Amino acid sequence: MRIGELSRRTGVAVYLLRYYEEQGLLHPQRRPSGYREYAEEDVAVVRRIRSLLAAGLNTSTITTVLPCLRDTGDRLVPTCPDLLGDLYQERDRIALAITDLQTSMDALDDVIAAAPADVTRRALTARGA
Repeated sequence: MRIGELSRRTGVAVYLLRYYEEQGLLHPQRRPSGYREYAEEDVAVVRRIRSLLAAGLNTSTITTVLPCLRDTGDRLVPTCPDLLGDLYQERDRIALAITDLQTSMDALDDVIAAAPADVTRRALTARGA
């Protein structure tokens, strides 16, 4: 299938599919005309990539872990022993980012809470709250 068909079937923009190829995540065949030719399996690969991106992994990490995942239809299952260590490391990175964001939000909440009542009222009115 050509790139437009893969885009339609996965809901992923053509430019992102090209980016995934540049990152080594997709490996289409090339026709003599230069057009990319994707296999049926690439639909599932793109879905796995999207799942891993949604889980917070970057494309360089996905390049490493993608060959070690099996798709059971309702979840991705690690198949390589070393993969779990990498996934735990990514999870720890995400947990730290969440902690940092929570700290930032708490600091903003403190500043907001210190506002005089009339300022708070005007701000809430302006926001439509």
